[in-house]
Amino acid sequence: MRKIKRAGRVAKDPADAGRKYRLYPTPQQAERLSKWGHTCRAVWNVALEQRLYVYKQRRKYLRADEQCRYLTRARHDLEWIGDLPSQAPQQVLRHLDQAYENFWNAEHPARFPRFKKRTSRMAIPLPGQAVRVRKLNRKWACVRIPKLGEVRFRLTRPLGGQVKAVSFRRDAIGRWYVSFSVHTGTASAPPNGQPPVGLDFGVKQSAYLSDEIAPRLMPQTLTKGERRRLAGLERRRERQIRQAKRHRGGKYSNRLRRTLRAIAELKSRQARRRADFTHKLTTDLAKNHGLVAIEDLRVKQMTRSARGTTAQPGVRVSQKAGLNRAVLDNLPGERRRQLVYKCAAYGSELVLVQPARTSQTCGACNLWDPASRLSRDTFACTGCGHTDDADHNASVVILGRALRDHVGAVFAAGQCGEQHAPTGQARPATSRTRTGRTREPLTPSSAAAEPSPDIEGYKESRQVTAGRMSKNKRVSGHARDTPKLSG
Repeated sequence: MRKIKRAGRVAKDPADAGRKYRLYPTPQQAERLSKWGHTCRAVWNVALEQRLYVYKQRRKYLRADEQCRYLTRARHDLEWIGDLPSQAPQQVLRHLDQAYENFWNAEHPARFPRFKKRTSRMAIPLPGQAVRVRKLNRKWACVRIPKLGEVRFRLTRPLGGQVKAVSFRRDAIGRWYVSFSVHTGTASAPPNGQPPVGLDFGVKQSAYLSDEIAPRLMPQTLTKGERRRLAGLERRRERQIRQAKRHRGGKYSNRLRRTLRAIAELKSRQARRRADFTHKLTTDLAKNHGLVAIEDLRVKQMTRSARGTTAQPGVRVSQKAGLNRAVLDNLPGERRRQLVYKCAAYGSELVLVQPARTSQTCGACNLWDPASRLSRDTFACTGCGHTDDADHNASVVILGRALRDHVGAVFAAGQCGEQHAPTGQARPATSRTRTGRTREPLTPSSAAAEPSPDIEGYKESRQVTAGRMSKNKRVSGHARDTPKLSG
């Protein structure tokens, strides 16, 4: 039996897989779930503000164990917190602890925990022992939630393991989903013996495989009519927002809310189509190849804005913004995350190679020359005269590097963490220089302990703690003067 030590505790049989299903609550249940979601967001915001305030005043670190005692008293004083199942706010505080741990970890890409807006994604976390799952028939099942009762969900696939945690989420168009973290206990599959492949993720061509003569193209996520309707709805939204600010003090009208919902429905449909192509592509790669080689891309740096600053404004900002949207539309990070666990499940290996100069190196003679890249689609080697599609040539170079370094290759768990690839090796993330990162972010008033302003971690902290939340803000569905967690 495997044991993983985390945050001073030993966890038996940790969750190693996730299951997501469409939830179908009744109108009364959906309304109560929405209230619970706002309460969880309020608990997160108040707990985060309390931690910042206590550290600023007393240089003391608050953690979930201590804040849970304050939470117990708040549940007796505040009815809207007491209506929430007792395990949900405790899970919120534990998630806040994990967010702090990720921020302190120099090898983790997480930034400092932020306050959640009312428009943020709504989530209600619960431990696995707090819910009960019962199968109704071949297509339906129900989950029993404390204080709410049984809620049906569409059983599209079996759970396949013991439930360790559960989360209820609502998307932008009001659909509810339930996600289970389960322990399956399945070991990695033996090598499937399939041929290796190199893969180049592009923009114009979604993916090019080294053993294919044609690229894999993602279908249009929106039809021509849907794109035209989306553009019209976005223009209408901007016009209605201007009218709301001019005549109603910024208060949204019902027509504006209908416009926002119509935009959300179109974008949700676009995201589902994009995710469908991504899952089909990654499953095919992991199932039909014994080794999958991809570039170790840093998507966040690739898609950084070119806006610049007021003193040094950027150039071609709109062109770079369009390129960033095209890169993110192909989901390179999500494809890599899916390949991590699918390769382990289908008996293949995922190898990351350095992306430097792959598009300017010849796949036949391995000569690097920037002049060989004639255009976006054409590659002609200046040494051996080899000509090929630029993206296909890059996929051949990627495969060659992976096979050359296969003995010492590092297999990727990526930034998604080891829980998605429990049987493989995790790629250590590139360490970042955060020499001045403090255990807690400091506000500008604490000048004595203020580090130099050129430290990356401090810049991220200043964005959160530059000042207290204004009094006219709302941390939940209640007014800002609602009593906070005492203590």
